[in-house]
Amino acid sequence: MQLRTLGRSSLRVAPLCLGGNVFGWTATEAASFAVLDALVSAGLNFIDTADVYSVWVPTHRGGESETVLGNWLKRRAKREDVVIATKVGMEMAPDRKGLSAIHIARSAEESLRRLQTDYIDLYFSHCDDASVPMEETLGAYQKLIAQGKVRAIGASNFTAARMAEALEVSRKNGLPRYEVLQPHYNLYARSDYESALEPLCLEQHIGVVSYFALASGFLSGKYRTPADATKSARGKGIVEKFLNERGLRILAALDDVGRRHSASAASVALAWQIARPSISAPIASATSVNQLSELVAATQIKLDPAAIEQLNTASR
Repeated sequence: MQLRTLGRSSLRVAPLCLGGNVFGWTATEAASFAVLDALVSAGLNFIDTADVYSVWVPTHRGGESETVLGNWLKRRAKREDVVIATKVGMEMAPDRKGLSAIHIARSAEESLRRLQTDYIDLYFSHCDDASVPMEETLGAYQKLIAQGKVRAIGASNFTAARMAEALEVSRKNGLPRYEVLQPHYNLYARSDYESALEPLCLEQHIGVVSYFALASGFLSGKYRTPADATKSARGKGIVEKFLNERGLRILAALDDVGRRHSASAASVALAWQIARPSISAPIASATSVNQLSELVAATQIKLDPAAIEQLNTASR
């Protein structure tokens, strides 16, 4: 597996990142362990989680995904074989959110405890927090890096303007900079990232790890008719949002390219991102080893310029 460097950091990752949002939620601990074992066996090393996963479940409090991942690290994995990304900033409780120095320091310790590790490879600001000076946020990360608890930092859900501002604050004050951006990006949702964020990331040598890489599952081809809304708990929303003329045009292009490569729509959709120069690794989740195999297959597809242009045109 050819590894890629994230920004100007020392982190080297596979070109696909496994999303851990499902761990302890739609994937049991046993199922999560099987997927993680298969990930490492396939030569991939990059796993993304967050403290807030999965606080949206009525019986959960957050930290469930990190806990499952930590149990796996303790029992089944060599820590140095994997790159773990987690996040801070989303609301865990009314008094536990944002990017203040106090909240970051406390949250990092809690994440380290749940992950059962001494360090976080990549620590993301999960969302922007305009109420806290960037100097304070970046200073908190500087302390964690100096303590050996964090190796590099990233920003998720930042606008291009705020990302540029953060980079300038880092430069002026000698503070660590965000080496990685985590934006919402896929074949269906292109304009927000490509218009302003992508040029900035290319210019500043920022790694990019995109989420919703399969558009909540739509790009897998699972949802092709209104009747398919019953295929999952979130099916109704997916059908209402994506099942339109443009969405069907994208699926048709994925099917056509997939036939030529003997690959699924999901594999081709991820391969399209992997081939884009600005993208370090798209993020996709799997609740079973079979699903993971489809994701891994994307790293083995080499799309030619004609296939890339076909997908670009269909999704424009």
